Amino acid sequence: MEQIFINPLKKEWKEILRRPAFDSSSLESIVSPILLDVKQNGDTAIKKYAAKFDGVVLNQLKVSEKEISDAVKLVSEDLKAAIAIAKNNIAVFHVAQKEVAKQIETTTGVVCWRKSVAIQKVGLYIPGGTAPLFSTLLMLGIPAMIAGCSDIMVCTPADRNGKINPVILYVSQLIGLKNIYKTGGAQAIAAMAYGTETVPQVYKIFGPGNQYVTCAKQLVNKEGIAIDMPAGPSEVAVYADETTNPVFVAADLLSQAEHGADSQVVLVSSSQKIVEEVKVEINKQLTALSRKDIAAKALKNTRLIVMDTVDAAFDLLNEYAAEHLIIASDNAIVLAEKVTNAGSVFLGHYSPESVGDYASGTNHTLPTNGYAKAYSGVSLDSFFKKVTFQQLSKEGIKNIGNAVEIMASAEGLDAHKNAVTVRLATL
Repeated sequence: MEQIFINPLKKEWKEILRRPAFDSSSLESIVSPILLDVKQNGDTAIKKYAAKFDGVVLNQLKVSEKEISDAVKLVSEDLKAAIAIAKNNIAVFHVAQKEVAKQIETTTGVVCWRKSVAIQKVGLYIPGGTAPLFSTLLMLGIPAMIAGCSDIMVCTPADRNGKINPVILYVSQLIGLKNIYKTGGAQAIAAMAYGTETVPQVYKIFGPGNQYVTCAKQLVNKEGIAIDMPAGPSEVAVYADETTNPVFVAADLLSQAEHGADSQVVLVSSSQKIVEEVKVEINKQLTALSRKDIAAKALKNTRLIVMDTVDAAFDLLNEYAAEHLIIASDNAIVLAEKVTNAGSVFLGHYSPESVGDYASGTNHTLPTNGYAKAYSGVSLDSFFKKVTFQQLSKEGIKNIGNAVEIMASAEGLDAHKNAVTVRLATL
């Protein structure tokens, strides 16, 4: 974390902003056999990998109603109240994304419209491991329910006692999810992609995970199973100017660093003095963290960059295309207009990335690794297909029929032309 880059040349940006690398071919050689094994051997393979990777012997994969009711009693009232606030805000934000189908008459007698149709079967992957992400279940389960997906499957790993984190089960019960399965890692992705004796096959898989989960999602996507987006280790970029509070910025950078050793944090500033102050604060705050060892490893991937103009700073930030972008400035609203590539943006001094992770209402399932240049985060739309409709009257086919005949003929598609010609002949 020692090196500070001062006004790096544009040709150097790609190297400076490189994410922590991993060997994708090596990953595929590990993940592909797991996918094939689950595809061929179903529940038997799932249980085998639970014993191998999670150290647990599972008699049944589906979580029982009793397990859910027992787990609910273990969650504190304070946490239940906090989750209620988050649930409400997430629901309000996503309900507002509903679209009403509009019928558009493109030409007299030609009416077209588009309808949102819920994806029937969706799978939600909820990481367990060092940080069971019940917040991710809120972020995925709530819009899936609002969209009206008829079959929602949840996969999350069990602990060594065969138990699912009680807060994950509480959230499942709270939002009405009943199909929860004790499986994690690449094998969980395989179970949802192909189906097993216990875990039903789904049409689209959602949720973050480690590099093995990400690799598994990308591999099943090649086979025609839809996924929410390519996503890898979490990341944050912060733009800080002379109005910044270094204490806040250090806290924001550390909040991402504690996700995992392969996370990355980037600080771009107009002032080297600010960068130095943030460094001091990071070292001060790091010692108090329960996950300080993980955060310290992630901080090795930190990039501290000073740019002498605001435009250059945002050109660099747009090139990075961060999963989370914080604009720590009094002028954040104006500066936000310069953002073209980011998963989610946090404006001003009192908008930490943590609020988006939990309770502001926006979705925290976001594109990482530069995919924000072309991908959006999860939204209500992610759980819908958009189906278009058109209806032509006799007047409509008369009005555009000849244009279609001419265009079809020009492409040498006589049958296309004839489908119109036989109708025009009856008018």
